Amino acid sequence: MTTAVITPLTSVDFAPGSLAAEVCQNLRTILSTPKGSVPLDREFGLDMEGLDEPTPAGQMLFSMHVVEAFEKYEPRCKVVKVEFENTPGDVMDGRLSPKVTVEING
Repeated sequence: MTTAVITPLTSVDFAPGSLAAEVCQNLRTILSTPKGSVPLDREFGLDMEGLDEPTPAGQMLFSMHVVEAFEKYEPRCKVVKVEFENTPGDVMDGRLSPKVTVEING
């Protein structure tokens, strides 16, 4: 079992070198895709339900949607925790910087 920390997708590796790298890339793709934006699978991605909620409620809703989406689209992992990094200005400009820790099976 491998533990990894997942943050939003910044680049794509078309030939991941290991199962863990493949799963992590899939999770980053899920984390970076708004639900409803994939034409042939409108359920893929994260629900943006908490987008305009106060920060604590938005974090809770986002965390819930991360767990649901990861379980549905990448069953080779288990979410251990969802955290939010706060850098100066994040709370004021409304950005949530998610950091998801997962265990990868296989």
